[in-house]
Amino acid sequence: MSKEVSFKNRDRFIQLGIAIATLRKLRGLSQEKLAEKAGISRSLVSIIEAPGIANAFSLEVFFDIADALEVDPADLINASVFPDQIINKKK
Repeated sequence: MSKEVSFKNRDRFIQLGIAIATLRKLRGLSQEKLAEKAGISRSLVSIIEAPGIANAFSLEVFFDIADALEVDPADLINASVFPDQIINKKK
């Protein structure tokens, strides 16, 4: 978690954090609830979602978050606008 993000990946981590935060809110989840579902700490969710700050995190954490959000990991990576089938997925 403490690994510094390289310049070339900075924007990717920021975009990923924004996508996670956006979908979490669309799903009606608090950071605490997402953390619980993903099996991680709330503080880690907060670090990942921090606006404008690139924070590296493991692929395992990424997959756990995607599962908790009930979304394909590729959709999170490619997200700039979520398709209706992702936004409207039933809880």
